[in-house]
Amino acid sequence: MIKNSFNNNKQLWQLLSLMALVFFSACGPKGENVSENTNKETISEDSLLNLVQYQTFQYFWDGAEPVSGMACERVHMDGIYPSDDKNVVTSGGSGFGLMALVVGIERGFITREEGVARFDKMVTFLETADRFHGVWPHWWYGDTGKVKPFSKKDDGGDLVESSFLAAGLITVRQYLSPNDPKEKTLIDRINALWEGIEFNWHTKGGENVLYWHWSPNYGWDMNFPVGGYNECLIMYVLAASSPTHAIDPEVYHQGWARNGDIGNDTTFYGLETELDHYETNNSPVGPLFWAHYSHTGLNPSSLKDKYADYWKLNQNHAMIHYKYAVDNPKGFEGYGENLWGLTSSYSMKGYAGHRPDEDLGVISPTAALSSFPYTPKESMQMLKFLYAPERDSLIGEFGPYDAFSFENNWYLPRYLAIDQGPIPVMIENYRSGLIWKLFMSAPEVQTGLKKLGFTY
Repeated sequence: MIKNSFNNNKQLWQLLSLMALVFFSACGPKGENVSENTNKETISEDSLLNLVQYQTFQYFWDGAEPVSGMACERVHMDGIYPSDDKNVVTSGGSGFGLMALVVGIERGFITREEGVARFDKMVTFLETADRFHGVWPHWWYGDTGKVKPFSKKDDGGDLVESSFLAAGLITVRQYLSPNDPKEKTLIDRINALWEGIEFNWHTKGGENVLYWHWSPNYGWDMNFPVGGYNECLIMYVLAASSPTHAIDPEVYHQGWARNGDIGNDTTFYGLETELDHYETNNSPVGPLFWAHYSHTGLNPSSLKDKYADYWKLNQNHAMIHYKYAVDNPKGFEGYGENLWGLTSSYSMKGYAGHRPDEDLGVISPTAALSSFPYTPKESMQMLKFLYAPERDSLIGEFGPYDAFSFENNWYLPRYLAIDQGPIPVMIENYRSGLIWKLFMSAPEVQTGLKKLGFTY
């Protein structure tokens, strides 16, 4: 294990809070570093990483939907749920949650026995919950397993969200021991779920592209062929990796890579974007979750294909967001080297996709914190800024709240699974590479990557 187990979560919380105080004692009144190169400062940064990982992990532990054990789509600490969806659970967010639970076991936040029991509960739910050609919906009601439509015609299989979930299941499977009878049974059940996903069904009868949605009531009416670059790379990798319902390489090269057009990159803030971030408009760079969702498990460190160097892609993506905030062309309050990172999150106008060319003045902490592998110095600056005592209203039981705006004086104590989940996972990848090692060790994933022409 990475850390020794703790028998009592409350004791752990008290200890981690004390660690955070050690960090603050090495900072000035506004969170500035006083002695960056001292051993005390190094210990303080490590303690702060423990703290934010513990808090965000808790979203998927104490904050999970009680019947299914799955991740709630949202948790509002103010108790206000305008759509009455407190019991709605999410497939993609639960995929990140499965990875977060592995982190929790290894960091000693829960015991292995507790973690395995939660894995069993979630797998039991997935075995009976609604799915369509093996593909799960975006949302269910956690107490019944019945689909909750994401929109009118989005009431069936969501292949992108299902791929995030499948990546989490594969990670858990690789973590479990085949030598333990209970864990071996769970491995077999996970394999049945993973092998049941009909990726090739989503080529709509053999087209060389994957479609995002299929509905039992509306068929292919959503009509969303997925071309890159965006958050969906993992979907194509898993579709090529499937031992039972795989796609041909042409689906990746013609659909995702758009016959090579994906390679038409640009330069923004002096950095190459490496790939064309938008198929349908001229936006230079996307929201930062594109650098996180597929890469919670898919290790970009040495990942390359004929289109991109994926480490350069993601590192430049994060650094562009950082440089944009430092430049602050719109003059938004607070933006700078300690406050940066735009992604899809809550906003004053509801859920919104924030990026440099569509910026509302809203900062989403997950953007910088989940970028730790790519921008460790810049992400640590943001983490220290958030956890300074005078900004304690930005932090709650499950870590930093989803989004806020100094510019608009807008703050809500609310969380989204899809934003909290990458934080403990990507920080762990920065610290130990744990989730990357587990996911990349899956033989099917290795086969799929080679099939598509990746080196890693």
